[in-house]
Amino acid sequence: MTAEFAAVLPAVVLVLACAIGAMQLAGEQLRLQGADAAAARLLGRGDSGARALVQSVNPDATLVVRTSGDLVCANSRAPASLGILFGLTVSASACVLDDAVQ
Repeated sequence: MTAEFAAVLPAVVLVLACAIGAMQLAGEQLRLQGADAAAARLLGRGDSGARALVQSVNPDATLVVRTSGDLVCANSRAPASLGILFGLTVSASACVLDDAVQ
């Protein structure tokens, strides 16, 4: 092994670890967005279980429900559960028509 290769190898491993972590973070954000959309549909129909649905994706997730006119919106935030990208937060938001408003 040459000295140049030995010097570059840690940087390559670090870049690869960050790239894999970023892909995992994107997947986690997509899962949260899907759960948030389903939670908004539940809230729009007047069903319960929206908070449990969002927390099934990430147990540390928080759900905030907003209503604006004939819309009901679900906004959720969760800390990233990744080792290398600790300290980051993913968030999602989804709005649907409120069936209760006529």
